[in-house]
Amino acid sequence: MDNQLSAQNNTYSAIRETVLTAKSKVYIAINFAMVEAYWEVGREIELAIGTRAEYGKGLLKFLSENLTAEFGKGFTERNLRVMRQFYSAFPIRHTLCAELSWSHYRLLIRIVDDARREFYVKECAECNWSVRQLERQTNSFYYERLLATQKSGQGSVRNEIQATEPKVEPDYILKDPYILEFLDLKENKSYHESDLEQGLIEHLQEFLLELGKGFSFVARQKRITIDGDHYYIDLVFLQLHSQMLCAD
Repeated sequence: MDNQLSAQNNTYSAIRETVLTAKSKVYIAINFAMVEAYWEVGREIELAIGTRAEYGKGLLKFLSENLTAEFGKGFTERNLRVMRQFYSAFPIRHTLCAELSWSHYRLLIRIVDDARREFYVKECAECNWSVRQLERQTNSFYYERLLATQKSGQGSVRNEIQATEPKVEPDYILKDPYILEFLDLKENKSYHESDLEQGLIEHLQEFLLELGKGFSFVARQKRITIDGDHYYIDLVFLQLHSQMLCAD
């Protein structure tokens, strides 16, 4: 019986690995197609505008209105400016990394210094950093700390990110809002929840009673977009006085 169970577990593990690998390949393919497309959009805008700032304002407005009408979200004037900035930061197409997502690149183009940016590109690709890990490393001056650390101690500095910000394996490709916008698909609501949020959902009735009369549950993982950047509110409640109460 134990041998049979062991064999079943081995088969399951092999199949699971096959499925995860396939999903990963699909994600990389779609994501890199999006990255290359946005790079090309940025190149076309840069070639069209050049140094003509006034012309650029009108062109971005025209492009945003028409692209949004045809392809949906993702082509605001701000996003088009980000794509142009993306091309300016990475003018050589073949230097783009298939391992990095558009969300990675949106963070990387904020780094002005070329050497510092190239360092984070390399580290991010080689170490398979999530977007959150990349953001934490840049905010904590990882590049500068590593340069200031003796070679014998660099290993501990490199490994600290796994303890402070462990990488979470994505469950499914369509959870990335930028991928959703690019493919013009509806949002998948199955996001990872914190223990607190899950507990509130499981005991929603008791929680609402504690809040008092006049509250109703509106949504969980409510996505809001501010200037092209996506954020999520864990729980949203509505009070009768039209005031919003958010639990995060």
